[in-house]
Amino acid sequence: MGDSSASSNRVKLRDGRFLAYRERGVPKEKAKYKIILVHGFGSSKDMNFSASKELIEELKVYLLFYDRSGYGESDSNTKRSLESEVDDIVELADHLQLGPKFYLIGISMGSYPTWGCLKHIPHRLSGVAFVAPVVNYRWPSLPKKLIKKDYRRGIIKWGLRISKYAPGLLHWWVIQKLFPSTSSVLESNPVYFNSCDIEVLKRTTGFPMLTKVTPSFLDSTCIAICSV
Repeated sequence: MGDSSASSNRVKLRDGRFLAYRERGVPKEKAKYKIILVHGFGSSKDMNFSASKELIEELKVYLLFYDRSGYGESDSNTKRSLESEVDDIVELADHLQLGPKFYLIGISMGSYPTWGCLKHIPHRLSGVAFVAPVVNYRWPSLPKKLIKKDYRRGIIKWGLRISKYAPGLLHWWVIQKLFPSTSSVLESNPVYFNSCDIEVLKRTTGFPMLTKVTPSFLDSTCIAICSV
């Protein structure tokens, strides 16, 4: 399969929705590692995954990227829940005949569906990895000194309140152009990125928040679940 022949398709789920996906790497029939990547908020199946074609072929890796419900080319699910996200992953894996087990990589906000798989389908998982996962600031085991200067703590607290009492307003905030958005805060925060970093990341396909991929159905459910 390789990088040059990566393909994008859609599968029809049991409830009638369509889920878009993209494949990369060696053919799954020859793969030693079959990995599903779960993208984060503001990203999509077109996210960049920095692994060379040579390395992927040497290790015999098959990669499956997909648009989560409401993102990119996938249909929205107004009844989205932790369980429905897990079901989407299972249906996609079964439709593409990945076999009884597969690996998962959860990136950023994609960590919560990945955690859902650990909880609900551990028997289907060969291994799991989290990349910059979302944390719950209410965890008593999370040291205060680690989050004291984390500006995201305030953003998430604000997002939780809005998602609970006015989810429509949160959706408007994500798509509006009148005021600085979350992405603007991220881009301008020197703690995480300098100006050169930002320019590089803007040219990196699928980088969360710095590309223009916007979910058609706000992930407010995900924010609420992550607070549990």
